[in-house]
Amino acid sequence: MSFAPLDVHEAQVQFALERGLPAMVGLLSTYQLPYPSRSFDVAHCSRCLVPWTSYDGLYLMEIDRVLRPGGYWVQISLENLATRLCWKKIAERGPIAVWRKPTNHLHCIQKLKALKSPTFCVKSDPDAVWYTKMEPCVTPLPMVNEIKDVAGGALEKWPKRLNTAPPRIRSGFIEGITVKSFNEDNQLWKKRVSHYRIILESLFSGKFRNIMDMNAGLGVWVMNAVPFDAKHNTLGILYERGLIGTYIDWCEAFSTYPRTYDLIHADGVFSMYMDKCDIVYILLEMHRILRPEGAIIIRDHVDIIVKVKGIIDRMRLNCQLLHSDGGRFHPEKILLVHNSL
Repeated sequence: MSFAPLDVHEAQVQFALERGLPAMVGLLSTYQLPYPSRSFDVAHCSRCLVPWTSYDGLYLMEIDRVLRPGGYWVQISLENLATRLCWKKIAERGPIAVWRKPTNHLHCIQKLKALKSPTFCVKSDPDAVWYTKMEPCVTPLPMVNEIKDVAGGALEKWPKRLNTAPPRIRSGFIEGITVKSFNEDNQLWKKRVSHYRIILESLFSGKFRNIMDMNAGLGVWVMNAVPFDAKHNTLGILYERGLIGTYIDWCEAFSTYPRTYDLIHADGVFSMYMDKCDIVYILLEMHRILRPEGAIIIRDHVDIIVKVKGIIDRMRLNCQLLHSDGGRFHPEKILLVHNSL
């Protein structure tokens, strides 16, 4: 995941997206980044003007929050601040150093108490970050029994990581999501993608690079958006699978440029937002970020699909009402939208 602010280098996010790489407009400022804790294996800042040592190290503590246990930070040497976070320097060349976050906080608890600052954060859910202000505290890692244990559970190496039930599921971290339901979801998506290949012949032609799922669930696409108030907060699971994603409120604009996604998948999105905001604005936002010759796959109950189709017809977009992979008698239908040149 790459993110950068709108500044003199504003085209860099656009360039990344046009190469088919996940990227968003964003910056380190007041609010926490829209990613769960323990998300990234490596964090790096290029040509970085972030004042890392200001505000009691607030911004580096946010990097610490999103780094996985044992994850790496590559940046200019920040001896005092990195040491206060219990990071260990493992390499250095000139002004650049590589620091490693500890795999757990067992050895760090007494050290932070002795330093008196920073302290551990006391919030109950380190993944609840939507419009949440940063605090000058260290996000605690899940407790472990032994110094060699990896907090939160060790991850499989890629690509095995993708199809193995991740630690957040195996530990029962999210109520209602089990190893069994994870495996069932994988099988469901194999069935769905096979069906999409029939109704959208160009799906595997290489035409679609940037693909977004607006309600990602357990994840399958390139950019996986999880509504911040979804029934299950699954974004941490997605990152443990090695996928990329972000929190979102689809009543607001998505942090990207116009014409940046080739394919948008919306599963149950309009049922979720029907009573939250005018779905016309959601459709206009989808059209804004969709590339010319792109496509949208909308899955929902037939009653919702009919309402959405009426709006899309008024927008003068080409669309087809199709049966889902459940068959003609299943109440879930698909609306396939084509964005012509």
